[in-house]
Amino acid sequence: MNINLTLVGEIIVLAAIAMGFIGYHLGKRKTHSPMLTAISLAVSCIIPLVALIYLIVLINKPDLPATASS
Repeated sequence: MNINLTLVGEIIVLAAIAMGFIGYHLGKRKTHSPMLTAISLAVSCIIPLVALIYLIVLINKPDLPATASS
């Protein structure tokens, strides 16, 4: 069975980009530093299991309280 390493690399890069966008949008709601959350989630895509665990933890984290604008 042949494994095309280029295809695996492309899948990891596409998953990293997708996780970066997801991490940024979740990070805006749940953390004070959404850019750092997006970058760390995208980098963690090198090991997919770590990225999925990171995403599950981020989803289960409570939202930040809404600021009152008067």
